[in-house]
Amino acid sequence: MRSMTDFGNDLYTGKASFPFVGRRRTWFIVAIVLVVLSAIAPFLRGGFEFSVEFTGGSQFLVSAPSSTDQALATDAVEESVPGTTTKVTTVNDRDIRVQTSQLGAEQTQTVTDALAEAYGVSPDEITASFIGPTWGQDVTRQSLWGLAIFLGLTFLILAIYFRTWKMSAAAIVGLLDVLIVTVGIYALCGFEISPAAVIGFLTILAYSLYDTTVVFDKIRENTMEDADVSGRTFGESVNLAVNQTLVRSINTSVVAALPVAAILFIGSLWLGAETLSDISLSIFVGIIVATYSTLFVAAPIYSLFRENEPAIRQADERVLAARGAA
Repeated sequence: MRSMTDFGNDLYTGKASFPFVGRRRTWFIVAIVLVVLSAIAPFLRGGFEFSVEFTGGSQFLVSAPSSTDQALATDAVEESVPGTTTKVTTVNDRDIRVQTSQLGAEQTQTVTDALAEAYGVSPDEITASFIGPTWGQDVTRQSLWGLAIFLGLTFLILAIYFRTWKMSAAAIVGLLDVLIVTVGIYALCGFEISPAAVIGFLTILAYSLYDTTVVFDKIRENTMEDADVSGRTFGESVNLAVNQTLVRSINTSVVAALPVAAILFIGSLWLGAETLSDISLSIFVGIIVATYSTLFVAAPIYSLFRENEPAIRQADERVLAARGAA
């Protein structure tokens, strides 16, 4: 049985190869289906679930209650202000956080007293706060501006570095694919979109860009040889570059995902550090999607953008003619 080292060497030399470019039509269909599902599926299950920071509302933090039974908070709020939307979470495995729809001053005091009685604490040990919807609107607007500026600068810098706008365009398509699919999976699973999750989504774009740049750098190196000595078509050079960097991409993703998975599954879900769950979950999903997108979307679409250029098409025809004559 071949070792992973032998397998990696075979991928690098071209002795073994996965058809990332040759079967790009299949990968593009899969990518389009994933994007469409990611865009519409969350709405089929009732829409995106935004945190109180985006929708506005009231928040109560019960410190060191006699019990962490979340049902006590739900019942206390329902009895105090019937019909109020309530979300209860345990913080640090010892405090209770209660988020509700927007309450007035009198209702806030009523709920505070009810929670104090339910959990056997003094009303002074309950912190009540109000978050206005404009705060969430500001966060959303600034996040979208940040995303637009990030994509614009990325396009410009990659175009200068790789000396072709088509490589920038392919990278941007890959980044948008990562963003849409990550947000779609996140929301489809019923996870709440919070400011921490938004930070995670933006963070994962940086990881995806790094992975894409590594692969594209190898593509540029390979395709610069096409006109002279490689004996490969443009698409074959692109495919070889993706295979040459495949093991590195997988290893990088595993190394990046392991600490995030530890934070998510051990820190957040096991030890109860729930404040880390939103950002770690979004990054964990994003790392997996980013690796897939670089291999199956960004690199093949770059090959598609360039193959019909006259100079490249003529070079490919010469390579194929030489093979036919051999």
